[in-house]
Amino acid sequence: MVKLEEQRIELPSKQDTQTEPLRTVKVNNCNITLLGTAHVSKASADKVQELIATEKYDAVAVELCPSRHKVIVNPDSMAKMDLFQVIKNGQASMVAASLALGAFQQRMAEQFDIEPGAEMRVAIKDAQAAQLPVLLIDREIGTTLKRIYRNVPWWKRFSLFAGLIASVISKEKFSTAEIEKLKEGDVLESTFSQFAENEKDLFRPLISERDEYMSARLIKECKENNYQHILAVIGAGHLNGMAQQLETQDIGDPDKKIAQLDAIPESSQWLKFIPWIIVALILTGFAIGFMRSPEIGAAMIVDWVLINGGLSAIGAAIAFAHPLTILTAFLAAPLTSLNPTIGAGMVVAAVETYLRKPKVSDFHRLRTDTTSLSGWWNNQVTRILLIFILSTLGSAIGTYVAGFRIFERLSSG
Repeated sequence: MVKLEEQRIELPSKQDTQTEPLRTVKVNNCNITLLGTAHVSKASADKVQELIATEKYDAVAVELCPSRHKVIVNPDSMAKMDLFQVIKNGQASMVAASLALGAFQQRMAEQFDIEPGAEMRVAIKDAQAAQLPVLLIDREIGTTLKRIYRNVPWWKRFSLFAGLIASVISKEKFSTAEIEKLKEGDVLESTFSQFAENEKDLFRPLISERDEYMSARLIKECKENNYQHILAVIGAGHLNGMAQQLETQDIGDPDKKIAQLDAIPESSQWLKFIPWIIVALILTGFAIGFMRSPEIGAAMIVDWVLINGGLSAIGAAIAFAHPLTILTAFLAAPLTSLNPTIGAGMVVAAVETYLRKPKVSDFHRLRTDTTSLSGWWNNQVTRILLIFILSTLGSAIGTYVAGFRIFERLSSG
């Protein structure tokens, strides 16, 4: 038996005369109260505090994943990040994207003079003070970003990442329309929608999937722990979707739904063969060149090293890498480009990490440094990420440019 009730409760704040959406959904024997919060409203934190103080709830759920929760409760946790392992595990781009999203929130916070995630901090603090369990119901940010990446056509992926970086370091103030969207929507959606060509590519993994995921998590908590009344603090953009999911109980088996939405979709099979096909073509070109004459073959090798290594080195130099790191990029890129299992950026970033290991202070300054373009270059943590990305990009461009140059020599030889 499911019952849905909707209320519009006035906030006790002189600075914000708007109302906060509040809905209570009854799922079997558990009441779930969904509080839709505004990302730029101090009143949201006040409303969270007010509701927990009523002592009506036996658990508080928040729109956070374990990673984001860890950053909130332990700001120094970033200082313990093993940057080398991040690069080795191929997570550098995801970490950079997460930092960019955090920078967007920080810029928004500075404009409106509110601490990022204020309502979530209050929910965690007051729930712990009241000895109530804090339930982390959102999907891991890394999983969401990966599913966004898979949902966008491959030719749009670079522009998506570049647009994210550009949007968060912008010095422009939020417009009135953007402010209203931020109040009503989801912070991740608001960030991506600034530059996404087609928001439909983003809506499914950003919003509707997370509606399903958080609803499934709430149902699972109700079943396993016999909670009578849960307060769920979520962004206003998720309120209607989650209420509908809980009301109709379209989730089915919550464990199965959670596992399904946690899975990373496989990339197209044919895309996996492209790097190997390119390597085969390049090596074939070398072989044909040497068969025609040693001079043509040697010229091809020189072209390959200068173009591929040169562009990768330029990428590292743009990121202000150490001179030895730039030299490593020049030497490593021509070799790693012939082995799709290892990228130039991984080798180059590892050398930079060894030569100039980030200080604890670099990790502490991440939240503020990532809000400006110069900050990404001045902070050694983000500079290493930039070195990884730009040297990889340079090598990738070099592979295609050098490849065309090699076959140009063959056609004219």
